[in-house]
Amino acid sequence: MRVFIYEYVCGGGLAGRPLPASLAREGWAMLASIVADFARVEGCDVVTTLDSPFADRPLPALAIVPRPGDEPDLVRRLAAEADWTLVIAPEFDGILFDRVRWVEEAGGRLLGPSSCGVAATTDKHRCARLLADAGVPVVAGRVVQVAELDGTRLPLPPPVVLKPRDGAGSQNTFLIAHSESASRVLREAMESGLSGEALLQPFVPGLAASVSLLIGSNGPLPFLAGEQLLSADGRFQYLGGRLPLAGDRSRRAVALAERAAAAVPGLRGFIGVDLVLTAGSPESPVGDSDSPHADVVIEINPRLTTSYVGLRELACANLAGRMLRMAEGKVMEPLTWRSGAIGFSADGRITYVD
Repeated sequence: MRVFIYEYVCGGGLAGRPLPASLAREGWAMLASIVADFARVEGCDVVTTLDSPFADRPLPALAIVPRPGDEPDLVRRLAAEADWTLVIAPEFDGILFDRVRWVEEAGGRLLGPSSCGVAATTDKHRCARLLADAGVPVVAGRVVQVAELDGTRLPLPPPVVLKPRDGAGSQNTFLIAHSESASRVLREAMESGLSGEALLQPFVPGLAASVSLLIGSNGPLPFLAGEQLLSADGRFQYLGGRLPLAGDRSRRAVALAERAAAAVPGLRGFIGVDLVLTAGSPESPVGDSDSPHADVVIEINPRLTTSYVGLRELACANLAGRMLRMAEGKVMEPLTWRSGAIGFSADGRITYVD
């Protein structure tokens, strides 16, 4: 069996161009982990692509170094030759959607969401409406034109979060904490490159959490719920996470993530659900995102996420093997996990083990 694993930033999607440092760190952490795990699956040969800055890094895979301009044809060819293809790419600017479509057009079989599932979740406003229509509590927001925003007359009162409609990795995400800082933050957002349509949402205080799931024909298989570590500078930069959440928080997070995943067509394989767990009771009217006590879904990531590097450390089984079994429609025995807790950084370093 051959599995083609393609990670956009480290794999040549930006060949010949500068690489965004934060996305490159996260991309390599995911690529190195998932390649290593698929290589341990009996009878599995792994092929991947590596941009020239990463070409000398050892991986247990056949690594092809693409030249600038090679990417579309190379991805299509490798996907057509493989039994399964896993695409890891950021959602913004249609990057993930386009590459998933290349695999589909080549007749490849995806170990992740279809282009339909990617389209439904990449547009964060569309995804929120889809979830709300299914009774899943979300953060209500408004689509705004960044250039038309006036710091003295925001459509929603602060504290609010301004972020790209199709962002990834907390890129260009800003907290407007109060009216006095609105004009300054808007100026910083535009200077950083945020433009066009964006989302303006009420800020929801609580515990930032995430749940990863495997989705197949036999239903969803949730992994451990974890805490997300985000910067406290009003930019929500992703710093890593802690696993697992304990007790009631874990139960609430998993239940909400399963509801969210079930509401979106086209989702399969590994996905991540980001949410906020409030300090109060999670009970609220169905779909009510205005309750101060409602746990809410923030977004769905239709791809492998950095949480994988932490989950694989606690899993008693090879998660890549489970991914293949799920895709093949095989019956899955329950997952078991090692005891203790871990923390991990955005670049994949395990920071502590209890």
